[in-house]
Amino acid sequence: MGLLGDLERAFASAIYPNRGLIAIIGVLVIAGLAYVGWRRRWDLAARRHPRGTIVGLLIAITILGSSGWYLGSPLVLSRAIDEPPPIAGANSPPRGAVSSTPSPARTATPTGPATSAPGLDERSGSFSGADEFHFGRGTARLIETAPGGYTVRLEDFAVRNGPDLFVYLSPSAEGYADGAIELGSLKADRGNQNYDVPAATDVESVQSVVIWCKQFAVLFATALLD
Repeated sequence: MGLLGDLERAFASAIYPNRGLIAIIGVLVIAGLAYVGWRRRWDLAARRHPRGTIVGLLIAITILGSSGWYLGSPLVLSRAIDEPPPIAGANSPPRGAVSSTPSPARTATPTGPATSAPGLDERSGSFSGADEFHFGRGTARLIETAPGGYTVRLEDFAVRNGPDLFVYLSPSAEGYADGAIELGSLKADRGNQNYDVPAATDVESVQSVVIWCKQFAVLFATALLD
């Protein structure tokens, strides 16, 4: 998939910013080919070999249609989600505190922000897209919901939709890097959403939250954590 990833990056860095000019050139090229085909009577060759022409068209439509839908449908399809914030510190005393009675459970509401309990940590950062095409916005929060237990929350989040997008915790401030920790497939390209951090994760080494296309190895967005 390296070639497809390179093509996608080329599209994002060169083709997309110049899409208007390229569209005009494309229309002119198609018109030129149609004129050449008309002058050389390519239609006569197709009529002489109707079965081969039909089979070739069906194969081309199947391959181009399926691959085009897989790669292009995320650009026109979108999904929103609104998960309630995690319960920070629920049923857990602050670090260093001793409690003789269990703490009552706290209820989270979908509209209220998650609030770290005393003694628990939180880091956050704002998303930025990898380029003009791969936009990203919103806030990433790494919330300690209990001593040693963490959740990543994406708030007011939006990103360019794409195939095979995943959420990672990265040891690099620049985005995805070796050793990045996968939190799961991106649930939606818009809205508020939570991802549990695997137990025993070294969160001290985490520098950013990353939206990464796993299949084509393309960076979509990065939130540098403070």
